[in-house]
Amino acid sequence: MDQALQALITIVIGVGGCIGYFYASNLFLDKVLFPATGANIGRNINRANQIRPWLFLAPALVALGLYLAYPVFATLWLSVHKQLAGGAEQFVGFANYSQMMSEDKFWESMRNNMLWLIVVPAASTAFGLLAAQLTDRIRWGNLAKSLIFMPMAISFVGASVIWKLIYDTLPVAQVQIGILNAVWLQFEGGFWSVLVVQIIPALFVAAFAVAVAWIGWLIARPLLQGERNGGGLWVLIGRVVVAAIAIWLVYVLVMWVIGIFTADLTYGQPQTWLTVPFWNNFFLMIVLIWIQTGFAMVILSAALRGVPEDTIEAAIVDGANPFQIFFKIKVPQIMGTIVVVWTTITIVVLKVFDIVLAMTNGQWETQVLANYMFDKLFRANDWGVGSAAAMVIMLLVTPILVWNVYNARKEMR
Repeated sequence: MDQALQALITIVIGVGGCIGYFYASNLFLDKVLFPATGANIGRNINRANQIRPWLFLAPALVALGLYLAYPVFATLWLSVHKQLAGGAEQFVGFANYSQMMSEDKFWESMRNNMLWLIVVPAASTAFGLLAAQLTDRIRWGNLAKSLIFMPMAISFVGASVIWKLIYDTLPVAQVQIGILNAVWLQFEGGFWSVLVVQIIPALFVAAFAVAVAWIGWLIARPLLQGERNGGGLWVLIGRVVVAAIAIWLVYVLVMWVIGIFTADLTYGQPQTWLTVPFWNNFFLMIVLIWIQTGFAMVILSAALRGVPEDTIEAAIVDGANPFQIFFKIKVPQIMGTIVVVWTTITIVVLKVFDIVLAMTNGQWETQVLANYMFDKLFRANDWGVGSAAAMVIMLLVTPILVWNVYNARKEMR
């Protein structure tokens, strides 16, 4: 009861403070600073109207400065200083960054974050787009959308607990409460086991590799054919970088396919899935994909409904089938929304922390940058290296944020 009363008092004070601030600031502006009387009444009214919006924005700007700008500069300061005994600080330049880059856990975090960036935004956006298209074509589509969107209402920690139970492992003699192990124990190494556990996953990975290779070819083709489509140096650099990433990803995917067929699978034995290096990262990614698919579906569903009906009708008259209508008519018209959804999920991925902390705590080669930063700051009490890791995360997120803002402003013009 005391906590409820405190919460109520806090709400009353907060709301009352806002009302009091806006009332008093307007009163001061209209009665004291620029009164609407005298010979300069017109000029005073215009000046008051010019200042009034900034009075409303002032609390938000102060809060942004206090909770956003100040932490950035404080983190930058800490990243180039070392904490000494007694609370003193010593300037060490880039020594913290050098120490961070010499640690295997940092590079493990970078590698895993890159893996998350490749898989999660693509899968979440693809599943969200598929769900948006299909749920608009069935009678119980609104119910389906509600069920798919429901994970968005669950915290990352809550979702992690749910999926940790799905991956749970008990001794062989006990009934498996983890769904994944309960299914795994049904496979005994025969034809169906090979088909479901090896052949089908390998086909999915191979198809993904082909898609990546095709996208990489489309991006790199102008370079290979000596074409100049404009855009300058930055476009050229972007094409080279994307093509290099595509080549690397295709190589990784091919190695996955080989690994699927060469893996030593212990049929009949429950597996501790979250301790299997490399593959455990995918079990963690599934949690975030499960959560973000609902977000992608809602945004993309609204975009699909905005596609002009006359373009669809024209395609039908020209003999286009449903697949052609979807991929050649609808998708190109909502490509801007798809990119925004993709980049928004990318930002979430770069900050992923709760899922890894709750499920593996960065063990068994599942470390990510945010959890690495947390370990350094609050477990190792190394504020210099921890702040350096925070700056790396910020540098990775900032270009995507700037790009999103730039595109949003361009579309509003």
